[in-house]
Amino acid sequence: MKLNELTNLEKTNRKRIGRGPGSGTGKTAGKGHKGQNARSGGGVRPGFEGGQLPLYRRLSKRGFNNYNFRTVYAVVNVSDLERFDEGTVVTTELLKEVGLVNKELDGVKVLGNGELSKKLTVKANKFSETAKQKIENVGGTIEVI
Repeated sequence: MKLNELTNLEKTNRKRIGRGPGSGTGKTAGKGHKGQNARSGGGVRPGFEGGQLPLYRRLSKRGFNNYNFRTVYAVVNVSDLERFDEGTVVTTELLKEVGLVNKELDGVKVLGNGELSKKLTVKANKFSETAKQKIENVGGTIEVI
């Protein structure tokens, strides 16, 4: 397309339905006579087949889904670590003993929710950035297992 090939596009008026005999879409306004689709708010959702089991449910599901292979961490907040004494080495075994972690799952992740005022050595599989900052700001150390 070149500049000399541009044309002025006339704006067409939208079809005004239900507006008298001359419009061609008066009376039932293109909705036919009665029935579900003629009612206000009527109609069915996409894929609905009148109660018959829809095609998307009849067909078998295909493809790969990573859900079964995801990593799930047992979560511990920084505020939960406040219960330990100063200088304690916090491990996953200790967290299990105390009852902060029920199942280890794929490991323990420490999140930065809450405040910490004690110097601790925390050993876990994963740390959030805020958890790292809060533990190190107090003078504690973190070790990734």
